[in-house]
Amino acid sequence: MELLENHLLINALIAWVTAQCLKGIICCILTHTLTLRQFLADGGMPSGHSATVTALTVTAGLEYGINSPVFAISVILAVVVMHDAMGIRLEAGKHAQALNELWELVNSDAAPDRKMKEVLGHTPLQVLFGGLLGMAIAFLLG
Repeated sequence: MELLENHLLINALIAWVTAQCLKGIICCILTHTLTLRQFLADGGMPSGHSATVTALTVTAGLEYGINSPVFAISVILAVVVMHDAMGIRLEAGKHAQALNELWELVNSDAAPDRKMKEVLGHTPLQVLFGGLLGMAIAFLLG
């Protein structure tokens, strides 16, 4: 099956799955609870976004060379995704938190399921560790 021979795709997906599993495990340890949502959630340590695009970029560099158009496109994609995760999405999460607090003040009997999702983005440290994870997976899997 040709799709399974696509190292860029496979390495990126393995990096994402690994990051999500680590994120779920870390969350379980910190909260002493276990839910499927913890393994699929956005935000948290490490960044699955960063792991995915870094694995893609490093694999592209290893397979096609750093002068290739594939590597260039991957670098730009990685920069945009990682910047967005630390910037816009992180700020959107802070806004959601503030709006949830305001909503609770105004509506003390409001249903908890009406809360906006607060963890959307990543801190620079979470992005860094996601990137390191993606890099490690790309080098390990070639």
